[in-house]
Amino acid sequence: MSIFNRQTIAAFLLGAALAAGAGAYAVDQHQHGPRSHLGRLYYEVQATDAQKAKIDPLVKAAMADLKPMHEQLRALHRQLLEQASQPAIDRAQLEATRQQGLALADQASKRLLQLVADVGDTLTPDQRKKLAEHLSHMPGPGRRHGL
Repeated sequence: MSIFNRQTIAAFLLGAALAAGAGAYAVDQHQHGPRSHLGRLYYEVQATDAQKAKIDPLVKAAMADLKPMHEQLRALHRQLLEQASQPAIDRAQLEATRQQGLALADQASKRLLQLVADVGDTLTPDQRKKLAEHLSHMPGPGRRHGL
């Protein structure tokens, strides 16, 4: 496999993961119109109605799976803050909580990757390339979105 193909695949996987997050948020917020994140992505890749009909349930199912994980991660964050504010720091307790968070993040990452693959099976290679190009302009991890 050439470097270009590896870079294209890596960009698609990263972009699709971001798209899945944006799409899941849009579906969760019941935003199906052309101004929703998912609607804009559909427009960008020129998704057909048949593709949309296949992708929508995939995103909804992923959102249903990811939402409890997100809530658990938020609870672990609160737990870490509480542990860090105690009069005495229990490093073992902090480490155990951190490891729980890593396990949840790994589980969420696997679910997102499953969604990426499922959506990728639905799109054409040209559409995946358009999606990766579109998402390359979005803020990545560690950068804030503009309003």
